[in-house]
Amino acid sequence: MEDIEIKTVRIEKPDDMNFIFGQTHFIKSVEDLYESMANSVPSAKFAVAFCEASGACKVRVEGNDEVLKKLAEKNALAIGTGHSFIVFMKNCFPLNVLNAIKNNPQVCNIYCATANPTIVVIAESKNADGKGRGVLGVIDGFIPKGVENKEDFVWRKKFLRDIGYKL
Repeated sequence: MEDIEIKTVRIEKPDDMNFIFGQTHFIKSVEDLYESMANSVPSAKFAVAFCEASGACKVRVEGNDEVLKKLAEKNALAIGTGHSFIVFMKNCFPLNVLNAIKNNPQVCNIYCATANPTIVVIAESKNADGKGRGVLGVIDGFIPKGVENKEDFVWRKKFLRDIGYKL
């Protein structure tokens, strides 16, 4: 039986920064995810960090913004789960790039795409072969405070139009 420890890692980022966290399976993912971001929203600033799960087991980082690259690197190292990736972005939203990212042949799973405070729940194994980590899930944001009422409905409709996502 494996000796497994449950850990949590809080995503460190500015409050309003969006990110996508997922799992992929191949070292070329970091370059392919870079291309997906650049091709989806050419004016976006972003960084991708990928945790290699075999061989050299390095965190691979690409991006077009040095500050975001450091942020992605820091979070990827803290999470440290095999074949996971994290993308931080400015001047775009996950809505603009999520399908392009999901359509990468290497992408296996998207755990979250959010600007909310997020905690990654991790299982870490300790066995004769060494340590390994896997994602059990994420805690994205907060507990619901009730059901949308008429005022909330009006606010939602207005908000989507104010930010240009509805006519």
